[in-house]
Amino acid sequence: MSSINKTIPLYLKVIFTAFMAVLVPFYWRTYGPSNFLYFCDVALLLTLFGIWTEDKLLISLPAVGILIPQFIWVVDFVAGLFGFAALGMTDYMFDSNIPLFARGLSLFHGWLPFLLIYLVYKVGYDKRAFRYWTVTAWVLISICYFIMPAPGVILENINAPVNINYVFGFSDVVAQTWMHPHLYFASLMIGLPLFVYYPTSRILMRLSCD
Repeated sequence: MSSINKTIPLYLKVIFTAFMAVLVPFYWRTYGPSNFLYFCDVALLLTLFGIWTEDKLLISLPAVGILIPQFIWVVDFVAGLFGFAALGMTDYMFDSNIPLFARGLSLFHGWLPFLLIYLVYKVGYDKRAFRYWTVTAWVLISICYFIMPAPGVILENINAPVNINYVFGFSDVVAQTWMHPHLYFASLMIGLPLFVYYPTSRILMRLSCD
């Protein structure tokens, strides 16, 4: 298929850019710069550059990294809409103490994976994405584990994130205790590429048909 037919529509680029023009300053002011260490926020920034350049690698990187986790987010959110407590990762979306505007911005977790699938279909998939995102994830996980605050730490900015990318478990209140923290960290370093990124990469290779 020709590259002309694969061009990303201008209106989509403008809408996504407008969304980012709202989200980035709001997140920076509300949560602080450390919030952009989250995989999902890194994926947003990569998508912003990728959607304008129509670069396969820039589109493929976030697709490999967040498709499976964000689809899990979608399932958990839909379950919450029907009153079922699933994994708890979207409980904050139903917390009336959190401003509706902030929760509305967070809905990007639900539509971003579908947008990335569409973008990969339009521009193709770069096989290098698995390797490059794995290295990116290792760097982010290491920063979050060794430098960023653990669960339960009281920060000056009460909205600042702790336990970024769940490097201490799935709770922002207490760290997991069912294995040694270093072993849990190692399991993330090995398990994410093996069980999340690689399968996603194989699926995207079939979707792209390049």
